[in-house]
Amino acid sequence: MIVISSLVTGTIITMTSHHWLMAWIGLEMNTLAIIPIISTMHNPRATEAATKYFLTQAAASAMILFSSMINAWQTGTWDIINLTYEPAHILLTLALAMKLGLAPMHFWLPEVLQGSTLTTALIIITWQKLAPMSLIYMTLNNLSTATLILLGLLSSIIGGWGGLNQTQTRKIMAFSSIAHLGWMIAISSIMPNIMILNLTIYLIMTIALFYSLILSKSKTIQDTTTTWTLSPALTIMMMALLLSLGGLPPLTGFMPKWLILEELVAQNLTPAATIMAMSALLSLFFYLRVTYTTTLTLSPNTTQTKLKWRFKPNRPTLLMGASSTISIFLLPMTPLMLL
Repeated sequence: MIVISSLVTGTIITMTSHHWLMAWIGLEMNTLAIIPIISTMHNPRATEAATKYFLTQAAASAMILFSSMINAWQTGTWDIINLTYEPAHILLTLALAMKLGLAPMHFWLPEVLQGSTLTTALIIITWQKLAPMSLIYMTLNNLSTATLILLGLLSSIIGGWGGLNQTQTRKIMAFSSIAHLGWMIAISSIMPNIMILNLTIYLIMTIALFYSLILSKSKTIQDTTTTWTLSPALTIMMMALLLSLGGLPPLTGFMPKWLILEELVAQNLTPAATIMAMSALLSLFFYLRVTYTTTLTLSPNTTQTKLKWRFKPNRPTLLMGASSTISIFLLPMTPLMLL
């Protein structure tokens, strides 16, 4: 309870602060609270993941503190919104990219997720993104649009490319996260509202899919082939969620991609929009691979495999039901989102 409450408090402190020192304290609380959660497994992989996470986050926090210090030195103010000194805001952009796991500072994310449990991976990939994203949102007016779009393009390409040859579901979700964050960052300085919408939809879809993976105990693509024995309904739900994450039109996941591409083209950034649309195909390929193994492949199995449903399964929760429904059926609500 202490660790979880520290995790929540750290994010809230960062999101509500006006002073750089308070924002930094919130980020540090966040980092220090998640370390014990990652290392609860007591195996070398978990310890390695916790160490990697700590080192990258500590380095990024130090960079944030340094950028705010040189900004205060130049401008005489510690306000978050008054980040006007150019070297300070470029350093801050890179530090927050490192905190979020944006390319080219993304190398820690797949490794850390692979070393932690599915539930911990879910926390790292959803809750831990909120504090840095809120800082980006608060400092948007002063950040360099070109730098953000470049980071977004790189992340969407690497997020798609990196996930192609993965067999572990956690690593696939890590690269999926990198690609989604790339889309958010690319649009952030042009249309912050779409960034917030994209973040919300990403969080809901990721929570729903991770719940499905936790219920079916799927750690590798091979594990997903026996999901149907546990619950056919869960199998269909996973298929729809994966396709939604890939951004296929009748599903919710298409909405943010559509709005982002539309806005990029409206701003005469057609080459950037084209590259991002192409990179979405890379991501879609590995989602389709998991979808194929989950729903269309009958793997060699024994008589016992088909009796998995008899074991007491983890019950799907209301949160999973609600997030799955939103992740699949929200596209017709797009006009309401734009009001």
